Amino acid sequence: MIKQNLEPINIMLADNNPLILSGMSDIFDRDPRFSLVATSATAEGFLGMVMRVPVEIGVIDWQLPVLGGAKLIEVLRDQENAPRLVIYGDDTPDLPRLAMTAGAAGFAPRSGDIEVLLSTCIQVAAGKMVFPFLDIRDLQNDPIQQLSRRERMILEALSKGMTNRELSTECGISINTVKFHLSNLFDKLSVRNRTQAIAFYYSSRLSNGAGGSSKF
Repeated sequence: MIKQNLEPINIMLADNNPLILSGMSDIFDRDPRFSLVATSATAEGFLGMVMRVPVEIGVIDWQLPVLGGAKLIEVLRDQENAPRLVIYGDDTPDLPRLAMTAGAAGFAPRSGDIEVLLSTCIQVAAGKMVFPFLDIRDLQNDPIQQLSRRERMILEALSKGMTNRELSTECGISINTVKFHLSNLFDKLSVRNRTQAIAFYYSSRLSNGAGGSSKF
C-alpha cells in the first residue's frame, strides 16, 4: 500500500562525483524527514549495502560506475524489499525517459533546486511516480480500455503500491494467477515491469482529464 511517512525515510545515496555526494549527504543528513543510511561511489557498493540494510529510497547517478544506473535498476527489480530509485542526473531530453523505461520511480535534474530532489524523494517514498509530464505520456502506446475488467482492477490496485501477495488477497486469486494477469497486462500496455505499468496508469488518467500535474 502507499506509505504515509510518519518516521524519517531511510535513504541511500550513490554518486561517483565526491563533491556532489558530499553535498547531498550533508543536505539529507540535516533534513529531519530523512535518515541517511549510507553513501557509495559505485553501483556495486550501493547494491551490496541495500541487500543487507533496509533502504526505502535510493538516489543514484545514471552514469554510476561500474554497472551504471540502468543495470543497477535491472538487478534490483526482482529483489524483495528493494528500494525505490530516484535518478539524479543531467537535465537532458532523453534521460528521464530512459530512467523511467529502465524502471526508476523518479527523476530529479541536477540543474534544479535541491528542494526539487527532496520533494521528489518524499513523493516517491509515498508511492508516487515523479517524472516530467511529456516523458510519461511518451510511454502510453495502447489504450487501457483494451484491458479486461480483472486486468483493470489489478492495474488500479497496482497503482496503490500493492505487492503480489496483497493483490492476491485483494482480488481473491492465487499469487500465480496474479503473476499470470500481470504478464498479460504488461504485454497489452507494452511495458516491461510494474513501475512502467503504474506510470502508464497515471499518464492515462492525466490525458483523460483526471489531473494536470506531472507529479501524482
